[in-house]
Amino acid sequence: MARPTNDEYFMSMAKLVASRSTCVRRQVGAVIVKDKRVLSTGYNGSPKGTRHCEELGCIREQLHVPSGTRHELCRGVHAEQNAVIQAAYFGTSVNGGTLYTTTYPCSMCAKIIINAGIREIVYDEGYIDDLSKQILSETNIIVRRFEAQ
Repeated sequence: MARPTNDEYFMSMAKLVASRSTCVRRQVGAVIVKDKRVLSTGYNGSPKGTRHCEELGCIREQLHVPSGTRHELCRGVHAEQNAVIQAAYFGTSVNGGTLYTTTYPCSMCAKIIINAGIREIVYDEGYIDDLSKQILSETNIIVRRFEAQ
């Protein structure tokens, strides 16, 4: 039996977390890790206590908003945002941590990741957001695509 690498282990967790998403367009999961320990998880979906997009329909689809643009036109909170929020809610610092995410972070999430002190991003799928790539390139954050061994 082959033991998964740390990257495989934590990315498989991010994929499992994504399965809880209520987004009708894209299910995303995020896991924040430090010293090989999970600090926080998050998936994309409507704020707690509010109705889900699977009930109401997707505002972005209704308005024909292209992927990678106008992130504010969405009921959902992104997976990366929820992971940082969950850590803050429970008083856990993510400073110096690694974020595993199933999708490359958008520009809104990139700004939150930077200010939270996350030092590395490992993503599985790409995402069209040139501003995010530009902002992250101006930092010392390591950004790398997940590669299964």
